[in-house]
Amino acid sequence: MAKTKRKYDFLIFGAGGMQGKIVIKDLLKKKYRLFISDIYQNHIDALQEEFDLPDHEILDLRKKRKIYSLIKKADPFCVINCAEADWNVDVYKACLKNGSHVIDLGSDDGVMTETQLKMDADFRKKKLIAITGCGSTPGVNNIMLDYAVGLLDSVHTVEAGFAWNSNIKEFVVPFSMPSIAEEFTDNVTYLKNNKWLKKLPLDTVKGKRYQEIGRNKCFLVRHPEPFTFHYYYKDKGLKNIKFYAGFPSHSFSTIHNFIKLGLASKEKIKINGCEIQPMNFLAETLRRGAKMPEGYEEKEVLWVDVIGKKANERKEIFMECIAGTLPGWEFAGCNVDTGIPASIIAQMIIKKRIKAWGSFAPEAVVPHEEFFKALRDKDMDVYMNGRLIN
Repeated sequence: MAKTKRKYDFLIFGAGGMQGKIVIKDLLKKKYRLFISDIYQNHIDALQEEFDLPDHEILDLRKKRKIYSLIKKADPFCVINCAEADWNVDVYKACLKNGSHVIDLGSDDGVMTETQLKMDADFRKKKLIAITGCGSTPGVNNIMLDYAVGLLDSVHTVEAGFAWNSNIKEFVVPFSMPSIAEEFTDNVTYLKNNKWLKKLPLDTVKGKRYQEIGRNKCFLVRHPEPFTFHYYYKDKGLKNIKFYAGFPSHSFSTIHNFIKLGLASKEKIKINGCEIQPMNFLAETLRRGAKMPEGYEEKEVLWVDVIGKKANERKEIFMECIAGTLPGWEFAGCNVDTGIPASIIAQMIIKKRIKAWGSFAPEAVVPHEEFFKALRDKDMDVYMNGRLIN
């Protein structure tokens, strides 16, 4: 059973990344007690300089036994995993063993997500909450979808995705480079007439225009949403699902060039006797060198298009959440729409606003209106068919 009196409210893995930093800043404003962890000492040093967080530890999540040791040492009420998705299941297992609630930003596809959801009975038995995919998408999109589905008797088609743009057309890392490279290159799984099919992302590129964003290069990408959408709504008749990523031309071209040059490869190469992954080198180089130009701002739309029936009539519901660069959060660009939802959902858990024990995706347990209201507090507007609803 989860204990309520603990030394730390939250333990944050991947604390030195963009999302970890957003979560830390938001939770510190609310006076929560934090223990932070990251794989790199220089990431921790940067956080120390900005936030003065004495309670921290370096941890490589590939060392599975050490995950539990650190969770046991910090003994947090909830773990917020902002690290790359490769370690989500291992973190879940360690949280179960310690009796801590846990959330993460989502896995790269349905395979790991399915493994996490299959741990539902284990979390229920220990009266714990685990929620995977608590960022922008997965995250905000999932909760908007559940809101829309609740207005329909049945649903047969769902398309969802994100698109973004910036006022200055220079390359700035949009979010995690390893995740971006996978979105550009890994086979996409989508549902068509109840059959799961596959395509290469760059074979599906087309132009689309979005309100407040403008034109993007959009393409199907591998994401966990098609799995969780089908998992929760197949009994409502859902048989067509696609998920799209959208990038402005200047960002799309730069990322595409990185991939063509081999800089996004995870295959190790040897340089002067040292083995490195080109992707790790690229990510860390961009982290240090790809700075935001002065006056740089971003805006992103998270969207879900739902087609179904109400009283035997065809209905289409188009949900959008639009987020931009916030004063005081310029370092994050539009990435506040990923870190802030994770912070909101973690706070809902500690405040006992989420009522069910078990392992879930956000669409199953996060209360819509309360979540949308919390987004509004960070100037994230939620629309349904063009009408502001938060």
